[in-house]
Amino acid sequence: MSRRLSLKLQQKILEDAYCEKHLEPHLLFCDDDQITLCDKCLQSPEHKNHMIYGVQEAAENYRKLFQELLNTLMEKLEVAKNLLADEKERMVMVQGEEQNFKEMIESEYKMMFRLMTEEKEMNFQSLQPELFNQDLRKASRRQMMEFSAELEEKSKEMIQRLNNLGRENMNKLKESEVRLSEQICSIQKITAELQKKCGESTLALLQDARYCLDHGGSLLLQCLEPAQITDLSLCQIPGMSKMLKVLQRPITLDPKTAHPYLVLSEDLRSIRLRNVQQDVPGNPGRFDFSATVLGVESFASGRHYWEVDVQKATEWQLGVFEDSASRKGDTLKASRDKVLLTGSMMGTDYTFWVFPPLKRVSLGEQMHKVGVFLDCKYRQISFYDVTKSLLIYNFSHLAFQGALRPIFSLCIPSGGTNSNSLSICLPDVFSCNVTVSPLSPLV
Repeated sequence: MSRRLSLKLQQKILEDAYCEKHLEPHLLFCDDDQITLCDKCLQSPEHKNHMIYGVQEAAENYRKLFQELLNTLMEKLEVAKNLLADEKERMVMVQGEEQNFKEMIESEYKMMFRLMTEEKEMNFQSLQPELFNQDLRKASRRQMMEFSAELEEKSKEMIQRLNNLGRENMNKLKESEVRLSEQICSIQKITAELQKKCGESTLALLQDARYCLDHGGSLLLQCLEPAQITDLSLCQIPGMSKMLKVLQRPITLDPKTAHPYLVLSEDLRSIRLRNVQQDVPGNPGRFDFSATVLGVESFASGRHYWEVDVQKATEWQLGVFEDSASRKGDTLKASRDKVLLTGSMMGTDYTFWVFPPLKRVSLGEQMHKVGVFLDCKYRQISFYDVTKSLLIYNFSHLAFQGALRPIFSLCIPSGGTNSNSLSICLPDVFSCNVTVSPLSPLV
């Protein structure tokens, strides 16, 4: 059967090589009508203004076009395969991020309840004995139960919003996966046809030549785009319990740890960058790699909160640093002992990242004031957008073993002037009585 089919194919090609009407060999090719012609056919008026080539020339032209199209399609095929792999990876990431946000929501509301419970206990302890009675205790318990129910309801609403958003994202990614799989299948099919065409004889190659080019060209016009999913960080989590203000600490900066590019204010609550390094005393605890400085305060127990004004900085880092880590040269070991929130200007947008592990948590407008909350007992660190009273990100059950110190960083200038600066905000009880000193060189 194979030999019989081969003979029939050869016979068909031989028949096509001759004009049925004039019994002359097909030596010419009309590119407009996509047919082979003999010399007498060329004299027909219908081909008068058409593009006519010799069959060998036409075949070589199309063979080159086929090869160019094939090469481009093969490149697009690789892009499509990589994009499909990325979409599958994003599915896993979206599921992981959704679970991470759920844990953040639960952790935040648990922290709110703990703070409110402690606040009530502090209020009871401050009462005079004659004012304390069982009815007051019952009323307080009832309030706490109502507060707990309210927090639980808000938590459920947030998680439901997160579930809906996650479901929408997964559906979009699955649709993208199907679309990309279909595009890959179509590209593989046409590339196989083009590879076959490039190896065919002259007359066989010219059959349906333009159709193959148009079909392949239409696949090139199809866009390869990833699914447009909604960033889960847009599912904003209310934060900033009033109790945090009670815990706010007046953090001061430690000049002995400041990088030589940093200039500290006289009151040790603000930093800015200068364009050249200062000649500062040597200190084994000084950062000499990144423009970083630590707070004087060291926390090994209790709950602590501080706020930082970052609106005059285009790139900054805030967080905590394990005091027991070796800091010389800001080594890799030291980087593992940090928990950081980073803000940086990208064009007209601000991007915010957390570490560890490094991940983007938000892309939007600049934050003016950032709050940092540390709970040593529960090993929790939270970052807040103070202006909007929103949680940016929180870390729970961290593995720190030593005492923690606040850390502050600015981006070292690569040339030219740099006016980046940030300031530690004083608690309200301090800000009424303290005047912030102007910035002056570090000594």
